[in-house]
Amino acid sequence: MASVALALLLAVPVYGESNRQRVSPDCNLKGATYLNPVIHADYSDPDVAASADGKTFYMTASSFQCVPGLPILKSDDLVNWSIVNYALPAVPPHEFYDIAPRHGKGVWAPCIRLHNGEYYIYWGDPDFGVFMIKTKDPEGEWSEPVLVKKGKGIIDPTPFWDEDGKAYLANGWAGSRAGFNSVITISEMNPEGTAVISQPRIVYDGNDGVNHTVEGPKMYKRNGYYYMFAPAGGVAEGWQLVMRSKDIYGPYESRIVMAQGDSDINGPHQGAWVTTDTGEDWFLHFQDLGPYGRVINLNPMAWRDDWPVIGDDRDGDGCGDPVRKWKKPTISGNVVPDNSSSPSLLYQWHGNYNDFFGFPLPEGLMRIYGHKLSEDFVNFWEVPNLWLQKFPSEEFTLTSKVRVSAKSTSENVSSGIIVMGWDYARLGLEKKGDSFDMVFTTCWDAEKGGNEENRTVCTLSPTRTYSAGLYPNLECDLWLRVKVGKEGKCDFFYSKDGKTFKNAGSFKARAGKWIGAKVGFYSVTPSSTTERGWIDILTSETEVK
Repeated sequence: MASVALALLLAVPVYGESNRQRVSPDCNLKGATYLNPVIHADYSDPDVAASADGKTFYMTASSFQCVPGLPILKSDDLVNWSIVNYALPAVPPHEFYDIAPRHGKGVWAPCIRLHNGEYYIYWGDPDFGVFMIKTKDPEGEWSEPVLVKKGKGIIDPTPFWDEDGKAYLANGWAGSRAGFNSVITISEMNPEGTAVISQPRIVYDGNDGVNHTVEGPKMYKRNGYYYMFAPAGGVAEGWQLVMRSKDIYGPYESRIVMAQGDSDINGPHQGAWVTTDTGEDWFLHFQDLGPYGRVINLNPMAWRDDWPVIGDDRDGDGCGDPVRKWKKPTISGNVVPDNSSSPSLLYQWHGNYNDFFGFPLPEGLMRIYGHKLSEDFVNFWEVPNLWLQKFPSEEFTLTSKVRVSAKSTSENVSSGIIVMGWDYARLGLEKKGDSFDMVFTTCWDAEKGGNEENRTVCTLSPTRTYSAGLYPNLECDLWLRVKVGKEGKCDFFYSKDGKTFKNAGSFKARAGKWIGAKVGFYSVTPSSTTERGWIDILTSETEVK
């Protein structure tokens, strides 16, 4: 078992500081081989850029409406990864994303590139267009977002700078906004990469009866060929497609270079081609695992007749199967994974942050104030101040010591722990008179307005009641625990002493909108209550099996 202790740490990353938190399984720390997935957590639509010397690698991934967004992960061997930063403090435009959690919107399929000594990230927001940010130091501060192209339905952008100095932008299209999909287009940009200066041209059409749902292009150049790596066939059952042409505008010929085949790794697609300083080629991509989200796999890559072959091509047909176990990449020098940790980097808010959400604590992690619910509140789909982390493994246990507070007049304020997705469950303390009810709550089909179902587990007396202005304040110290097992089965527990835990309810996790299920903390205040309640997360430990 691996344990990550969270205490006396800032709850949000401080940009520019060298914080990090390991996200890869410990089984890959030692030895000459590795096991997939190299990250068993929901970092969907990954893209990777190598440093100028090819010895350090930076990954980013979709973050949708969650903030801080655009996680920056770092590795020295492509196998062991740590999260070191976030590039986006809030999702633009603020007038839209500051109002409420915009589930499934925001940052889609980013692309990270190193160009002229600067790292660029482009991402598509299907409702607003293509944005770009850049920096010279991925672990430091990133620039303010620039809207490169305004429009609806533009997704999965990839920039490309050619040898003649011209810059291009390839992208896919979202059928939900554009009314069409399965095509890849290319537009010219200005050399600075800050604006599109031409109309898009179709360079690949997946409406061929074979490669439907082609999207997520990543553009490269090798031996005079322009290449686009793109997934097709859908998230759970798709494959990895590669197109090539001698002309950037095509026509492109295509091949399927990796598919599930005989492996147990489904939907192996959408990722990044990376070359190490020793000349080895590798491909990082995601695999959809339902409630756990889209986890990250690493596959070997080789070239044959100027076509890439990804995975293990045992039959020599040019289309590899994804590997479960393989020899680690060769990187020059001694690679020693950095295990220093700042676990607060694991947590994100469920919507753009504002000061009413809460603040870091000097004697703990975070205080979350009760979000004021609307008068027509139905369920937690509308709550933005959920402080959550991704499921870090197939099986894990999160145990936290918390302090729940409520004014004597603050009836029905509720604070506790939650597993959030399209369905969700929460266990918390609800202020009732001069005590607290421990309530276990479940909700199905939250996006469609599913109603909460509540069950009172027990009643707890306050640990402390003290004078606080006009009205006394009631506090209750306790330990809350969620144990997650295979297939997303969740068991909730509570304890008054941190030693003896009682089961309060069970639930099966379900993925959220384009993201895996997440676990963390909440606090809400009814619309009729003036004084907010709150929860202090004092200590928290994630034990990974």
